[in-house]
Amino acid sequence: MRKNNLLADLFHAYYDTRKNKRNTINQLRFEMDMEQHLYDLYRQIRERRYEPKPSLAFIVFKPVQREVFAADFSDRVVHHLFFNYVSPLFENTYIEDCYSCRKGKGTSYAVKRLERHLRSCSNNHTCPCFVLKLDMQGYFMSIDRNILYSMITRTLEKFADRQDSKGVKWKDRLDYDLVMYLAEVIIFNDPTKKYHIKGSRSDWVGLPPSKSLFYSGEGRGLPIGNLTSQLFSNIYLSGFDNYIKRKLKFKHYGRYVDDFFLADTDKERLKAAIPKIDAYLHDKLRIKLHPKKIYLQPYGNGVLFTGGYLKPHRTYIGNRVKGNMNKGLAELKKQNNPDLNALRSSVNSYLGVMKHYKSFYIRREIMIKQAWVFKYGYVQNCCSVFRLNRPGRNIVTIGPDAAVHT
Repeated sequence: MRKNNLLADLFHAYYDTRKNKRNTINQLRFEMDMEQHLYDLYRQIRERRYEPKPSLAFIVFKPVQREVFAADFSDRVVHHLFFNYVSPLFENTYIEDCYSCRKGKGTSYAVKRLERHLRSCSNNHTCPCFVLKLDMQGYFMSIDRNILYSMITRTLEKFADRQDSKGVKWKDRLDYDLVMYLAEVIIFNDPTKKYHIKGSRSDWVGLPPSKSLFYSGEGRGLPIGNLTSQLFSNIYLSGFDNYIKRKLKFKHYGRYVDDFFLADTDKERLKAAIPKIDAYLHDKLRIKLHPKKIYLQPYGNGVLFTGGYLKPHRTYIGNRVKGNMNKGLAELKKQNNPDLNALRSSVNSYLGVMKHYKSFYIRREIMIKQAWVFKYGYVQNCCSVFRLNRPGRNIVTIGPDAAVHT
């Protein structure tokens, strides 16, 4: 992206935003007069009078009870615009083992990296090796917006005279004034000031205060679900990643959002690192470790990380993923006329995760257990893809490789 292309960049951001939001009411309303909406956004941003619209607040209960503030579709376009501007720059600041919200990475990549770290640390499973797995308490709700904004401005200034992969200085590639403006508006927008509730207020019953923006305190917390919040979560902990790798000198380390691991042959060294990590998080980032989520055991006992369960020489799919798939399909079954697109998306989402592991028999078992779905579609490619029926095609049964049709 180059300077002075704001309107073109907004169109590009719009197409990025709608990829996973087609046919939603919010997206369709925006698309009915898409060019005018984008031009309005362009003028608001250019004239520095853009204000985010009220968010939609609701509670999700899977995999756990969680509060979500969903931004308006127009604000999501602005989020993608900002992400497209700064993400390539901040990619230069991340370590290899930061896995979330990055192209070519993700949960499956995180499991593969952990497997590689454990194999290296244990000398290919021939030496004792210990794993320390930690989590941060109420991470998104604890993020200090002033600290975050300072991190972003410092990094942008640091990279201003540096060149990107094409030899262009970042200050020539980006409109720094525009980027700084968008960063300030997005970071300091408090969704609890303007929102609409979807569902019932009773949905919040049982949600711990540490997981709600309503209890985060002034100047703290980011809404879960926004693209920018995922970006900011990596930026906020980038210095922490370097502290673990360079100050504490742990070679085997990886992080997915606020869930991270360290591996070492010395159990006492790992144990001694816990108070140091806690102190750094408290002093530098105003975050604390979750006291009930400290795991320190020999790696042979098994390590659960981002949906994968690792043991020496083998990796399994986590029980939560299997359970969630069965529960999700069971709920869809209760509907007289299930949304077929939702059914296809749900099945393929779980199968897509599972196919990265040796889980053919597990996938087949779940699909046979949920055989009602074959009224609407069939599976292919070793039970890794679910497709909806075409008119005139009936499904008789399924085999290891593909459905059998008549």
